[in-house]
Amino acid sequence: MKPENLLMIPGPVQLHERIIKALGSQMISHRSKDFEEVYEYCREALKPLFGTKGDVVIISGSGTAGMEAAVASFSKVRKITCVSNGKFGERFAEIAWRYAEVDHVKFEWGDSIDLDKVRESLENGSEMVTFVHNETSTGILNPAREICKIAKEYDALVVMDGITSVGGDEVRMDEWGVDVCIVGSQKCLGAPPGLAAVAINEKAWEFYNERVPYYLDLKAYVKKAEKNQTPYTPAVPLFLALKEALKIIEEEGLENRIERHRRLAKAVREWAIEAGLELFPRLNEYSSYSNTVTAIKMPKGITDSELRGTLRNEFGITISGGQEHLKGKIFRIGNMGNVSKREIVATLAAIESVMLRKGVEIKPALNKVYEVLG
Repeated sequence: MKPENLLMIPGPVQLHERIIKALGSQMISHRSKDFEEVYEYCREALKPLFGTKGDVVIISGSGTAGMEAAVASFSKVRKITCVSNGKFGERFAEIAWRYAEVDHVKFEWGDSIDLDKVRESLENGSEMVTFVHNETSTGILNPAREICKIAKEYDALVVMDGITSVGGDEVRMDEWGVDVCIVGSQKCLGAPPGLAAVAINEKAWEFYNERVPYYLDLKAYVKKAEKNQTPYTPAVPLFLALKEALKIIEEEGLENRIERHRRLAKAVREWAIEAGLELFPRLNEYSSYSNTVTAIKMPKGITDSELRGTLRNEFGITISGGQEHLKGKIFRIGNMGNVSKREIVATLAAIESVMLRKGVEIKPALNKVYEVLG
């Protein structure tokens, strides 16, 4: 009999039973008082996760829809600085060039951002800067506070992808000076995929472009949100699931949730180092390892298909591989959402088992996990 699947990827994530139950609720009208109450709760509950007192709206679409809505809606600029050191930073650049001139400040995937190069780009006339806070393709946490500080020296709009950090790591939009931030429902929030929330401050409206794509016009979403409605028919079951996910976060407490994510990620990193494996990101004084996903170099003696394929077929555990030119070179373990010590231990024990049986020279290291997590 095939084992039950355990998702240990950087989204989508395992769903709590309460969220699964919410998904099965009877349909309600999206123009009803019932839906308005759901939407109002979701918007207000998301604000402390973003670290903002500003507007929050929710789009029926993936995180990428939120990214494009953010760039397009506030694209009344001549040039955009797009900072990237991984796949999703590059996605921002791919979106941005459709709306303005782009200065792509590009680093090798997994390398730390050189802040001097960001400053140099802004000195050359950029009016907006985009970047990814937590780059899951490489497992690195980028220096949001420092990038914002530089951008504000040039009065540039800051658009941050917080898709895999909001709800799982510290995000302080208002304090840092982030003007627009995006989160995806299927990441640290622990809900199903299909919703993107966008947080917006007042400064962003100075950059509003009326020629935004119709469905992604954030002004339409903010206007309707005044009545706790969406401008177009929303994915109602996903909103019901998101409400339950946010209730779970509220019950756990945001600080506790962030600390849990940090401890779980630290346990994975300590395990990898003790086992003799090499973490992928190359850090500088401003960057750090991701607290929601760990990227590890693939050791000699095993292929990507042998590792991830055996984990999936024999143990029912799914982890991620590398993307694009990193395929076969790294593997990634997610610890987002409602993950506990149990899932981390099961995943790492299974990886050890597969690698040892394939003759990989690693040291059994689960003791490190117990040291960190107790």
